Amino acid sequence: MGSDHTHTAPSAPPRVRRILVVTVVPLFVATVLAAALLWPRGGSPQTDGGADVPRYPGTVTRVVSEPCPPVPSVPEGTPRVGDGRCGTVDVRVDDGPTAGQQVRTPVPDGPGAPRVEVGDEVILVELADPTDPTTSNWNIAEHQRGTPMVWLAVIFAAAIVAFGRWRGLAALAGLAASFAILLTFVLPGISAGGSPLLVAVVGAALIMFVVLYLTHGVTAQTSVAVLGTLGSLVLTGVLATIATAATHLTGFGSEDATTLSMFQGDVDLHGLLLAGIIIGSLGVLDDVTVTQAATVTELANANPGLTRLQLYRAATRVGRAHIASTVNTIVLAYAGASLPLLLLLTADSRPIGQILTSEFLAQEIVRSAVATLGLIAAVPLTTGLAAVVTAAGRTAATASTDASAPRPQPDRSEALAALSSPRTAGSDEPARTRTAPPSEATDRWPESNRSTDTAW
Repeated sequence: MGSDHTHTAPSAPPRVRRILVVTVVPLFVATVLAAALLWPRGGSPQTDGGADVPRYPGTVTRVVSEPCPPVPSVPEGTPRVGDGRCGTVDVRVDDGPTAGQQVRTPVPDGPGAPRVEVGDEVILVELADPTDPTTSNWNIAEHQRGTPMVWLAVIFAAAIVAFGRWRGLAALAGLAASFAILLTFVLPGISAGGSPLLVAVVGAALIMFVVLYLTHGVTAQTSVAVLGTLGSLVLTGVLATIATAATHLTGFGSEDATTLSMFQGDVDLHGLLLAGIIIGSLGVLDDVTVTQAATVTELANANPGLTRLQLYRAATRVGRAHIASTVNTIVLAYAGASLPLLLLLTADSRPIGQILTSEFLAQEIVRSAVATLGLIAAVPLTTGLAAVVTAAGRTAATASTDASAPRPQPDRSEALAALSSPRTAGSDEPARTRTAPPSEATDRWPESNRSTDTAW
């Protein structure tokens, strides 16, 4: 097996490699066939999202702020819309039919409206006047983010390649493959009316095969991580199905899901929730399974005398420490993605029991709990597989070496002289025994579990 952490371990014996090939290859073929059968054909269904509003890039050349006109009094407690920014903004259109033209727009106002200054690159939209279709009004939609995002992507890729070198380049290729599978198979397959859970499981398995072998190489260690990840994914899917059914989750636990149901009413939101749990668990599972497989390999290389059970126990102790930190990572990741929801719930006047069992929060709790259970199961599963493969490979390699290496033949004359020599200390005692102190002679005597062939 190969190790990516410190050095390259000896390759697995042919018998072990055959067992892994017979196990992994059928699973890979089944995944590819399932993806071919579920692959969306004819494209995703088009939804009526309204007329396509033209968008043009522009550069702010002037900003004029003005005091806002007084507004009529509103009842107390009515939420304010906007922050009271008024005035005009002059923008030079950089592309499109009116490139080079100066247009005047109102200062962006309202929830989420961008704050603009002279020199900012913005996106303009041209809206027709409902009362007079021959005239149009210009408005600033948002800032241009293309250039900063390109630079961020370049820095991101450069840092990974600089630190990981070829392994980092392979990781970037795996990341690109993951997005390609998500964008070309998983999302279109769900949009086309396929079962979200089935599409997510097949898509996650396909991502796992491509990413793990591309990033870590085609080795026995990677194959063990693949088997551990696949088994944990299946268990996570089963647990997610049971948990969502027991808690009666519908999938309408977010505003995004509700909005999606308006545009695509045939999407199974409950299945989409299950699919999200599967996809979200995959990245963390990859981390745990690869780490456990590598840990077993490194322990076996550092101490070849460890038995299969000792390898399992030692690597499991490492896995416990890894799980303790990863569980916190999962919860914080889901909490960070749901901060607006959590803030909204903290302002709720209902009892805490009702808040925790509401659809919005219960969905996140179930998502975190199921992902954690699948993660915990991945440690003993992957560690056990890695210990079996490592011990089997070491046993086979040792047997092969012992069978092929010629056994040293003892010198008959030296053996007869040693047997005929007196055991007491004297002039006839061999020099080796006479010069060695009793304690040293005892220390030199071979251990009971060590071969004495080298003494001859």
